[in-house]
Amino acid sequence: MVLRHVLSLATAALLAGALAAGPLAAPAGARTRSAGTRSCSAPATAQRQLRGVWIASVTNIDWPSAPGLPVARQQAEYVRLLDNAVARHLNAVFVQVRPTADAFWPSPYEPWSQWLTGTQGKNPGYDPLAFLVREAHARGLEFHAWFNPYRVSMKADPSLLAPDHPARRHPDWVHPYGGKLYYDPGIPAVRRFVERAMLDAVRRYDIDGVHFDDYFYPYPSGSADFPDDATFARYGSGFAEKASWRRHNIDLLVREMDRRIHALKPWVKFGISPFGIWRNKTSDPEGSDTNGTESYTAISADTRGWVRKRWIDYIAPQIYWYIGFAIADYAKLVPWWARQVDGTGVQLYIGQADYRQGAAGQAAPWQDPAELSRHLAFNRAYPQVAGDIHFSAKDMDADRIGAVSRMVADHYARPALVPLMPQLGGHAPHRPRPAVTGSTVAWRPVQGAVRYAVYRFDGSPGRCALGDASHRIAVTGGTSFTDTTAEPGKAYVYAVTALDRLWNESPGTEARPARLT
Repeated sequence: MVLRHVLSLATAALLAGALAAGPLAAPAGARTRSAGTRSCSAPATAQRQLRGVWIASVTNIDWPSAPGLPVARQQAEYVRLLDNAVARHLNAVFVQVRPTADAFWPSPYEPWSQWLTGTQGKNPGYDPLAFLVREAHARGLEFHAWFNPYRVSMKADPSLLAPDHPARRHPDWVHPYGGKLYYDPGIPAVRRFVERAMLDAVRRYDIDGVHFDDYFYPYPSGSADFPDDATFARYGSGFAEKASWRRHNIDLLVREMDRRIHALKPWVKFGISPFGIWRNKTSDPEGSDTNGTESYTAISADTRGWVRKRWIDYIAPQIYWYIGFAIADYAKLVPWWARQVDGTGVQLYIGQADYRQGAAGQAAPWQDPAELSRHLAFNRAYPQVAGDIHFSAKDMDADRIGAVSRMVADHYARPALVPLMPQLGGHAPHRPRPAVTGSTVAWRPVQGAVRYAVYRFDGSPGRCALGDASHRIAVTGGTSFTDTTAEPGKAYVYAVTALDRLWNESPGTEARPARLT
């Protein structure tokens, strides 16, 4: 991990004679080394909540803003997106690094992505994925590598692919459909190949999560069916009809990726963000009270089954509809998904449609700056909802009608820690030993810590002070923090905790600065 700040010699000297006034109790809900630690009751302020943003690269939706930009500009654009995420108190980014059977890293399996340079296979001159992960971690953000398993190209002509592209070496693996090119999920060799290609990034980079969105079998295009009759004839024995076989193929991908990711790195999270409707109640009594497209049928994705079988660590359904929408009501889908995850250990995040806010042609509720904030307020009634992911970065930044700013003010006023996933292991590091110079808090690295949380108090904190997220002012990947919001004349008390890669939090240690002038 690259530290965000370099300690000065003066600060290092201060650390040698720490000014800490004493230890604080573990935060509410923290997992610590001491089995006898009394827990503190958590207040209403969100202590742990996933707050993520999607950064899409396909067709240069979010980043890079255009293909072929100079490296310095590419990197500056990404850093700006991260800094904006931190300013909004987000804590995770979901970055698309394999959008069309290509790679944002030097992959031995697939060519460099055209969305980087404009030419598929052309080396961008640096390792983007290493840079993406490093910069996210430096800011205390979780980094989820977002992969598209089976989409090969946004155009249907295989001759437009790089000459050494696997789809050109294996033309029997691909089908043109709906103006695009796709790998056939029913071919076992294809499934094995795409798994290897994605797992290469898991093996080589310090990512925090593997993320799929809603593209498995392609969405139906007109009346034409995906052309896999020959594949079904060859590999579909034991299945009476193609639909069940297709779902089985996607089930295999999900189950195998879950096992293989955690065999490589047990701490890496695996999650999927599917279309918001599994099945309608009219198709299945267990379905939701909706009347829209079903992922179960349209893209062969048995999303509810993955939750029930615990093949994923989290699910983030894209509930991109407003409260009261007759076909797919947000206020009906959130409770339905909450029931599905209840008792499974699978965390539920809600995919939010920031891109609809104030956009031309969108329905009247999306022209109301309060709609997005209402969604998050609605979620509070369902403790199974562990957070939200926003689509997408450029739309958050555009904030066309102030809806994002309002949502942040209403719900993200202070930084939150990512919810714990006990099934993935980890443990709280030792407590840091902070010291304060003016309004800068600094500490030495703690073994096993990958980020730190900083708290500020107007007076001496109580035993349960760290359980109140309203005192948390920063989460950082560095070993110092400057409090730019400190008021002159106030002698605050600061506390710092250490967090491991799975967000297990240590007890805190307080430190007192001299009075500010």
